[in-house]
Amino acid sequence: MLSRIAESLFWIGRYIERSDGTARILDVHLQFLLEDPWIDEDTACRSLLSVMGTAAPDDEALTREHVLTILALDRNQPTSIAYLLGAARENARRAREIVSTELWECLNTTRARMPRRVAQEKVHEFFGWVHERAALAVGIVESSSSRDEAWQFFTLGRSIERADMTARLLATRSLTEASGPSWTTILRSCGAYEAYLRTYRGVPSARNAAEFLLLDRLFPRSILFSVSRAEQCMREFEPRSTRVGYSDQAQRLLAQIRSELEYRPIAEIIDDLPKYMDAVQDATSATSEAIRQRYFPTNAAPSWVGEQS
Repeated sequence: MLSRIAESLFWIGRYIERSDGTARILDVHLQFLLEDPWIDEDTACRSLLSVMGTAAPDDEALTREHVLTILALDRNQPTSIAYLLGAARENARRAREIVSTELWECLNTTRARMPRRVAQEKVHEFFGWVHERAALAVGIVESSSSRDEAWQFFTLGRSIERADMTARLLATRSLTEASGPSWTTILRSCGAYEAYLRTYRGVPSARNAAEFLLLDRLFPRSILFSVSRAEQCMREFEPRSTRVGYSDQAQRLLAQIRSELEYRPIAEIIDDLPKYMDAVQDATSATSEAIRQRYFPTNAAPSWVGEQS
């Protein structure tokens, strides 16, 4: 496969997943800010922008409306949903000879229907629309693509981005400490609440909910599942043929963060959750850069504002 095509597929997967993850995080936290009159809105908004890797303006107090504009509607802001959907469509255009007609039409329609303004009473509905469009795009790929290199690069991008976005979602849990959104709200935001209840059969506790989103091997939005899926894709590209270790830097980085989470007691992780979530984000960023150098060496890498290279 051409490096140009592989890179486009990788970033289509990442852009789609990040638009969905950003919508989930915003849906939870904008609703939380609306319901809690005692929280310092400016501080909470700046913390949320920091977690999302976006610089906050210093010349004015931030409100929910500012966050919605910056992270959802600003078409020139690389971390916004509008920008991400446009970038996914543009990468599909670049890889048009590989991308199916159904996926192209889905991304093209989604970009065309992206609103420039959203009324406050329609915010939750807008985020639901983003979830549905992302699910439709992924469903088209999952149901109609051969499990070849094209699917592997798309899935690799999605898996790395999903691990990153779940880490960001968990990091936002500690933005306002005791007054932050409940674990039930966090679970619902990533579609994990019912799966959690079937697994633990009880009201979510901090330990069990964090364990489920971090370490569950069967839930597709857990960090461990996403990292393991990314490792599997990497092995498909270049099966290990030597008797000693791994020569691929991306595989080593993924294995290191998986081992760090899988073998460390969950109580230690919860005690310093922001630190470990930052480590996951650093690992996914470094893995993305290693993949770029190994498979897409001729092109400049798309990057989020604030992403470490």
